[in-house]
Amino acid sequence: MQSITIKKINYEKVNYSICDSNGNAVRKIVFSISRNRDRKERGCKKTAKTYFDLMINVVSTHLNYGSANSELADYKKTTNGIQAGASFLAGITPAFSLVSEFYYIRRGGKLKANNPLSGNETTLRLNTLELPVLARLHIGSLYVNAGPSIAYNLSGKNKIGELSNKLSFSNSSEGFKRFDASVQIGGGVEFPFKQKRIAVDIRYNYGLTNIAYGREIYNRGVMVSVFFSKAWKTNPLGKK
Repeated sequence: MQSITIKKINYEKVNYSICDSNGNAVRKIVFSISRNRDRKERGCKKTAKTYFDLMINVVSTHLNYGSANSELADYKKTTNGIQAGASFLAGITPAFSLVSEFYYIRRGGKLKANNPLSGNETTLRLNTLELPVLARLHIGSLYVNAGPSIAYNLSGKNKIGELSNKLSFSNSSEGFKRFDASVQIGGGVEFPFKQKRIAVDIRYNYGLTNIAYGREIYNRGVMVSVFFSKAWKTNPLGKK
């Protein structure tokens, strides 16, 4: 009589995740396979992403007057300006990326009336092109970034009381400098939205260059940006 051998087969329950373009799990599929192993789960693998964004934001800026800044502290006021341009985020690894931006920004600062510098209410405005390059570290949905920035002042106005004059970019006691250098530092948070991402970025700009010839003036500012875009299908700069 022929014997029949019955072999016991252990099934392994495996969870596979379907991920969106940001590496976030949007659905899980559970099925069984015949392996003699314990239950396992296959999750989503984060990948480096590259984004290109157009930006139009409102910025808040003020001026620092160097050695005279403490004397003018009670008279200083911020001014609101506009920032418009483009931002390029190049993902190198899931945790690290480089951000390069190029934009027009209108910035400056105000002094209240009776200030020791001019005596009248004073408003200084600069029309500037700026190019920052930042290193960004991603920590989950949060990130921090910092880096240098160079700028070129196209034009400007200085209003003292009711008298308004165009700025002179010449080497004189009343002249201003064209080039400016600064450091930007800040952070933000990213939210996945369908196949796209929403990012809110807050950054502080600390001017390093004295932009005037006859006195000390440094740019300062806070920039808040909102980005909404879809990652590139291929990431040419991502680490393989």
